[in-house]
Amino acid sequence: MERLTLEEAPPRFSLFGFSMGGYIAREIVRIAPERVSKLVLIATSSRGDNELQAYRKSQIANTELGAFGGVSRKSIRQSLAPSREQDSALVERIHQMSTSLGSRAFRRQASLRRDADTDRLTEIRCPTLIVAGSRDRIRSLEEARELHNGIAQSTLVVLEAGHMIPLEAPDELASVVLNFMRTNHLLSGGPTIDAS
Repeated sequence: MERLTLEEAPPRFSLFGFSMGGYIAREIVRIAPERVSKLVLIATSSRGDNELQAYRKSQIANTELGAFGGVSRKSIRQSLAPSREQDSALVERIHQMSTSLGSRAFRRQASLRRDADTDRLTEIRCPTLIVAGSRDRIRSLEEARELHNGIAQSTLVVLEAGHMIPLEAPDELASVVLNFMRTNHLLSGGPTIDAS
């Protein structure tokens, strides 16, 4: 995925990584640091899969999915802030997104292994925005702080949201990202901003 992205991307670009995409984005920065001007990491981590997560992924990869009905609504609700769990319109929107991707994409994504790269965060030297959800039950604030502490030119912003920040807090996220993109530089070890 890293190589395909670099083949399609312009010579210099800003890069966004949401959730698992954060792992891919960080690897792109390491492969071609001269091409990435700014990095935005949303609801992600530098930790690798634990044994239970690895086992579940192997089960998914080796299970015949049959007629794929999308990600379960229970799983979707657990990815949202508790205050949004009963937002049926949001749950259905995410469910429809999962069904439109289909079983092949779901299986491929669910079976991908996340390797820890905490010890390599210091290799990232471009200005970086880290956005975390204060109610994220999938990726903790501690994980966001690990990213922030490991990437020298980073700023951590905490929004009132669960894991699905782009759908739960789109206006707040857009505002934070636009502000970051307009900034020409960040001080080393930038601030933590709690916007929740």
